[in-house]
Amino acid sequence: MPVPSASSAEPNSRRPAPSGLWRDADFRRLWVGQTASQLGGHASLVVLPLLAVLTLHASAGELGVLRAVGQAPILLLSLFAGAWVDRWRTRTTMVLTDVGRALALGAVAVAGLFGGLGMSGLLALAFAIGALSVFFDVAYQASLVRLVERDHLVRGNSALEGSRSAAQTGGPVLGGALVSLLSAPIAAASSALFFALSFLSIRRIRRIETMPERPDEPRTGDDHGGTTYRTTAPRIWRRIHEGLRFVVGDSLLRVVCLASAAFQFSFAAMMTVYLLFLPRELHLSGTVVGLALAAAGPGALLGSLLAARLPSRFGYGTVLVCAAALGDGVFLCVPALHGASAVTVPALLAVGFVFGFGGQLVNVTVMAVRQSVTPDGLQGRAAATITFAGMGLTPLGSLAGGFLAGEWGLRTGLLVMAAGMLLSPVVMALSPLARLGRELPAPYDTPPTAGRTNSPDLTRET
Repeated sequence: MPVPSASSAEPNSRRPAPSGLWRDADFRRLWVGQTASQLGGHASLVVLPLLAVLTLHASAGELGVLRAVGQAPILLLSLFAGAWVDRWRTRTTMVLTDVGRALALGAVAVAGLFGGLGMSGLLALAFAIGALSVFFDVAYQASLVRLVERDHLVRGNSALEGSRSAAQTGGPVLGGALVSLLSAPIAAASSALFFALSFLSIRRIRRIETMPERPDEPRTGDDHGGTTYRTTAPRIWRRIHEGLRFVVGDSLLRVVCLASAAFQFSFAAMMTVYLLFLPRELHLSGTVVGLALAAAGPGALLGSLLAARLPSRFGYGTVLVCAAALGDGVFLCVPALHGASAVTVPALLAVGFVFGFGGQLVNVTVMAVRQSVTPDGLQGRAAATITFAGMGLTPLGSLAGGFLAGEWGLRTGLLVMAAGMLLSPVVMALSPLARLGRELPAPYDTPPTAGRTNSPDLTRET
């Protein structure tokens, strides 16, 4: 049963989608815009803290507060963003958030250049940029389902997640280089240009995005090929509850949430110990630590490329479980490292590469499964609910990692937390996810009602 999408819902309202993904001009515009937005977002994650340190002379405590404020919208607004995106056209959401982030960074640049920027103002703008980024990220994930055919979901996700991985690696490097070559305020203005480029690209998407019909909001009219709905919308909390109920009631998405929560908690704890272990136990410099972390980027790019091919050959369940076990299990090698940097550094680079490769295979495959089983009217809320469930435990994971490192030592604490990361592939291996074949599972046409379990067919294989 195919997912209703923007490319199939109202064929008379616009031209049909091209048969090849990269021949589709609208997909290329989405990809260019999303890539530019990700670069701007990850560059600003470095530019804003450096601006606080170099221009405002922020203390370590103030810098920690700035980072926390910028990340807070992930926990505070993810569920609201999902409900919002499911009621608006994703193109509109992405364009508005691009404009907002460009203006916010422009305000940072102007205030910084003229000496009018204070810490309180920077905190407010960092929160605004983080909040708008949450809405953009949920919207671009939901937009793919409305833009391309179901058969192109995996390749489309592979392209979008590949650019996101490249931005995660290149964005911080770009942001640091801009601050070094120019100045922190001008670097902020330069980062704003990426959001402007994203705006210009996404606004050129021509395909009419058909809003999914919702059972609680029947059609009342048709305006120039678009759908009009009653203005008496359900309350935001009711819509959030619908998303939560759908994810919890679906056997596949419920496991995705559990596996994501297990991974994010253990990964946050492991990274807290890892960032102490490298300089203190292995005596590595900050530059080498940065290289070890950046090694995940090339691995993620390779994972994105292969994610478009491996599931159709080996099956989605096999790829998910094996990639998670490989990517998460590789960190068990790190506590065993001793000796000179000539030995430890190549090993750490290999660990980062394998982790990025396996992690990206899981990301792309899980996203394709989630998009496939979720009706169009719940795409935003499903994505936001899973993000909320995964990221919600990261602060507790960081605290647990610091506690275990202090109680048991860095090497033992790292080993325990690395072993804990294997809980995620174990959860998937014991679940219906592991039984997925070479075809994506089919969704129900409508959201599940109270008391119904949405359980897609897991036995279909080509």
